[in-house]
Amino acid sequence: MFATQGFDAPVSAIAERAGVGIGSLYRRYATKEELLQRLCVLAMQQVIDAAERGLVAESAWSGLVGYIRECVAFGTGALAPVAGRIETTEEMWQTARKAREVTDQLVARAHEEGTLREDVTSLDISLLMELFSRRSPVRPADKDQDTRERLLAVALDGLRADPSAQEREPLPGRPPSLDEYVEPWRRSTSAPATNSTT
Repeated sequence: MFATQGFDAPVSAIAERAGVGIGSLYRRYATKEELLQRLCVLAMQQVIDAAERGLVAESAWSGLVGYIRECVAFGTGALAPVAGRIETTEEMWQTARKAREVTDQLVARAHEEGTLREDVTSLDISLLMELFSRRSPVRPADKDQDTRERLLAVALDGLRADPSAQEREPLPGRPPSLDEYVEPWRRSTSAPATNSTT
C-alpha cells in the first residue's frame, strides 16, 4: 500500500490488506510513522540478507545478479516515496549503513573479477533496484511482472563488463551522489553526516 500510494495510504486500508483490525495495528504501532520506520528497517534488512547470500556465491557476477534480482522481487526501494515524510531513527541509519557496506563489497568483488563494468558504482546498483521496485498503478500485476523481468534482463546485460568492447562509451553524466541519495531522508536534525562510514 505504501509502495503504490506513498505516505498518504490510509491506515484502514493497510489494516484490511494485512487482515487485521485497525485497533490491532495501532496497538502494535502507535502511529503511521512508527509503522513506516519499522517497514524501512525490515526492507533494508532484506537487502543485507540478500547481499550476504550474494557474497558467498561461486562467482562475483552471479552473486551480484542474484542480489539484484532478489531485491527487485521483494521491492527494495519501494518505500523511497516516503523519504522526507517520516522521522529517521538511529536504527534506520545504522541498518542503511550496513546495507551500503555489503552492497559495496558485492560491487568491489564484481569489479575485481572483471565482470562488472568499471564505471558502475554501488549507488548505481541501488538506484537501479529502486527503479525496478516500483509497481505500475495501471498495468495488471502479472503483465507488470513480465515487463519488469524483461527490462531488468536488459539492464543487467548493460552492467556487465565486455572485455572485447575497448571502444565502449562511458556512462553519461556524473556518478550518483550519496549526499543526494540520502538527503530526502534527512527530516531529522540529528541525521548523521554522510561520509564513507555512514
